[in-house]
Amino acid sequence: MGGTMDGTKQRRRGNTRQRIQDVAIELFAEQGYEKTSLREIAERLEVTKAALYYHFKTKEEIIVSLFEDLTQPIEDLIEWGRQQPHTLETKHDIVRRYSEVLTDAAPLFRFMQENQATVRELSIGEMFKNRMLGMRDIIIDPDADLVDQVRCISALFTMHAGMFVLKDLEGDPEEKRKAVLEVATDLITQAHKGS
Repeated sequence: MGGTMDGTKQRRRGNTRQRIQDVAIELFAEQGYEKTSLREIAERLEVTKAALYYHFKTKEEIIVSLFEDLTQPIEDLIEWGRQQPHTLETKHDIVRRYSEVLTDAAPLFRFMQENQATVRELSIGEMFKNRMLGMRDIIIDPDADLVDQVRCISALFTMHAGMFVLKDLEGDPEEKRKAVLEVATDLITQAHKGS
C-alpha cells in the first residue's frame, strides 16, 4: 500500500457518495452553485436522479457533507495538537500537516471563496470559523504577546492565501506549496522565539 494520500484518492473514486461530491464541486466551479441542478449532477455522473437522491436530497446536503468530510482532518489535527506540548517542533508539525489538509481540500476552499453568500446561508461559514479558532488555539502560546499572536494567525492566513492568490504565480503547484509552507514556518518560528 502506498502513502495514505493515494489510499484516500482511491477510496474517493470507488465510493458513489464521494463521486457525487467530486462531480458536484466540479460543476459548481464551472457554472456556479445557483445555476447547477441535481439533474445535471446526475447526468454528468451518468446515474439516474433517483440514484443520486438516495445519497443526497439537495445541493445543500452535498456541499455540507463535502465540507464535513474535507474538514474532518482539520478537526483531527486540532484534537492531536491539543494533546501535544507547545514546542516549536509540534508547531512545525501542525503547520506541515495543515498544509497537506488544505491541499486536499482546495476545491472546497475555492468554492467557499467564490460563493460567499451561499456559504453564509449554509452555516458552513460558522463551522469553518470554529475550525479556524481551534487551529489558532493549538498554534498560539497562551501567554504570547500580541505581535507573536499576529504572526501565528498570519501563518494560517498565508496558507489559505497560498491556495487562491498564488494560483496566478508561475511555478509548479508543489513548489508553490513548499514556498508557502516555508513562509508559514518562518512566521511560527519567529513567534516562538518571542515567547
